[in-house]
Amino acid sequence: MPRIYLAGPDVFRPDAVERGARLKRLCAEHGLEGLYPLDNQLPPELTPAAAAQWILEANIALLRSADAVLANLEPFRGLEPDSGTVFEVGMAVALGKPVWACFAPAGDLRAQVPHGADGRDARGWLVEDFGLPRNLMLACSWTGYGATSEAALAELARHLGV
Repeated sequence: MPRIYLAGPDVFRPDAVERGARLKRLCAEHGLEGLYPLDNQLPPELTPAAAAQWILEANIALLRSADAVLANLEPFRGLEPDSGTVFEVGMAVALGKPVWACFAPAGDLRAQVPHGADGRDARGWLVEDFGLPRNLMLACSWTGYGATSEAALAELARHLGV
């Protein structure tokens, strides 16, 4: 059964544990095993810095053990996806694992990021104009995309031959 690392800011939701259980059930419905970062049990005696390091190492171990990644790339605390999820996507790509992106369509970056006629945002920074829904480093590296986790997992399962 292919193992799928479930990357995303879902772990910060008020219902994070329930969300993980739902994603894992969706995986199972498609013949996949979901690996959710909160499956790891943080030792209670760690200092905050040690806990952060432990979480990093545990999540990297889960990611390395996965066959593929489902990445929730919804905007998080702003216009961009969660930076931790972006790190995980990059690592998965570097490890040669297929990444399936998941987010509701909102047009290309120019449609999502306010900008002037010169293509620059309020700070003067250029907004990419490649017709892609996310930064090119993400959009050109994922293997597939789904607008919902249900759709993305179904497509990922087909891609993996399940």
